[in-house]
Amino acid sequence: MLQTDGVLDGRGEPDSEPGPSRVLDMYRTMVLIRHFEEGVRSLYAAGLVPGLVHLCSGQEAANVGVIAALKRSDFIASHHRGHGHCIAKGTPLPLLMAEILGRAAGISQGRGGTLHMFDPAVGNLGTNGIVGGGIPLATGAALTAKRLRTGQIAVAFFGDGALNQGLLHECMNMAAIWKLPVVFVCENNGYGEYTAIDTVTAGGSLTARGEVFDIPSHMVDGMDVLAVHAAAVAAVSRARAGEGPSFLICNTYRFSGHHAADKQEYKNKEEVKLWAGKDPILRLAGHLREQGIGQEDLDRMESEAAADVAAAVEFGKRSAEPEPALLRSRVYA
Repeated sequence: MLQTDGVLDGRGEPDSEPGPSRVLDMYRTMVLIRHFEEGVRSLYAAGLVPGLVHLCSGQEAANVGVIAALKRSDFIASHHRGHGHCIAKGTPLPLLMAEILGRAAGISQGRGGTLHMFDPAVGNLGTNGIVGGGIPLATGAALTAKRLRTGQIAVAFFGDGALNQGLLHECMNMAAIWKLPVVFVCENNGYGEYTAIDTVTAGGSLTARGEVFDIPSHMVDGMDVLAVHAAAVAAVSRARAGEGPSFLICNTYRFSGHHAADKQEYKNKEEVKLWAGKDPILRLAGHLREQGIGQEDLDRMESEAAADVAAAVEFGKRSAEPEPALLRSRVYA
């Protein structure tokens, strides 16, 4: 069976040019995320998922490339499309699936669902239903790490919609002034809900949003996990050395809609076809074959991922509903 403890494998500091074993770890994790999302899609279609779910299929390279550059003790803060971050950081699949189904065995005891999956054991500050809501959490974690001299760093993941949120600029300003060990990562999939980024985002340069604070800012091919990883390693190394924040914009694409029921009628068919040809999993598979990895090995990883997700689905279905008596527990406001 596949490892389900994330892409972090404990082999020391990551290299911008990862070796074969680490690249295989990335591929396994990306395949696992894709199968997980398809499993969630099927559960949603069957009416078993309360509320809406926001899938990250197509964005696996941005998820995995960054998190593979971190240590297990480092922090991440996610967004509403965050299943991939949780998997890559190391939260067990059964606990994630149970949470999505609203079951007591879930990572948040079934109380938060897909938008509030929090796992301090692996430094995951949680998915978040607020646009840009994870940015101050990561910035605060970075401030704490600096004050306590723990050597940890934090990554704030957010979508392109958060580029226009004042909170991002406030946190960038603070991080730059105090040289906080934080990496701001925009997963730019081109759409904020149903609206194309070009229609709501002023200014010719997205990286200028970081550059104005003298934060090193880079545009990255978010469909190429090796390119993302190389950029992330540089940013993480800078943060860990005490040199302050970095800003990465990973240009990617969501293959699903804003949520699982979205028919995506606002997308151009040629655009969809173009991005499908950039599938990050297929691209990495091609690279692995060029490096001598056989198709049978890739097929085995696919089968193992499917089996792990199927087991997680069964665990979630068998898990009990939360007890009504616990409704007011752990509520602080």
